[in-house]
Amino acid sequence: MIELDAVTAGYDDPVVSDVSFDVERGELVALLGPNGVGKSTLLRTVLGLRDPLSGTVTLDGEDVATLERTDVARRLGYVPQSESGGLPSTVFETVLTGRKPHTSWRPTAEDREVVGEVLTEVGIDDLAMRPLTDLSGGQRQQVRLARALAQQPAALVLDEPTSSLDLRHQFDVLDHVARLADEGLAVLFALHDLELATRYADRLVFLADGEVAAVGGPEVVTSDLVAEVYDIRARVVDVEGHRVVLPDP
Repeated sequence: MIELDAVTAGYDDPVVSDVSFDVERGELVALLGPNGVGKSTLLRTVLGLRDPLSGTVTLDGEDVATLERTDVARRLGYVPQSESGGLPSTVFETVLTGRKPHTSWRPTAEDREVVGEVLTEVGIDDLAMRPLTDLSGGQRQQVRLARALAQQPAALVLDEPTSSLDLRHQFDVLDHVARLADEGLAVLFALHDLELATRYADRLVFLADGEVAAVGGPEVVTSDLVAEVYDIRARVVDVEGHRVVLPDP
């Protein structure tokens, strides 16, 4: 579905170099690394918001750099970490903007039906007429997820979907994303929380010093890798089948 082949991404200068991995339908892939390592830059490149400095990003074999923005938006749903306030709008109106790639001008009855279905699926149909300004951080994140799903994409790209959420809402969001992968969506998400990533992701892509440090399942998480990527001494232990990182005193 999504494939990165020797991608170097950045602005005037490279931020990350020679990155190669793929995300198949039904798979969750987590992008991990310290702040400033280039996770968001790489996601923006996957979305076609920036052209790679070198290498290619393809969707089902087609180069993202050659696709129209509306075509990319029909295939890739995007959940940003945060957004500016913008114009006052209700939850329904906000999620309805996710239909823009599918409509030329005025929303149709079908668009409104899709939005209603998505609001129910995400569990926020009772918030449909509420202003965004009245919502908690967790509820706003659910709205952003619903808007992305209204695009009816084949893949989801999420930038720090659990940022600023309490523990309950972190699990709620990632549980829902995992269900979407089970239903066949390809999911690529950047995350800070290593333990949440190992709990939910099928594969992990670690970035360090501008390049890929490791790619693999949760078993690739070792004390040596944590030291290399995060520059801390820690033990990695298994607790009921999940990797747990215990920093050394």
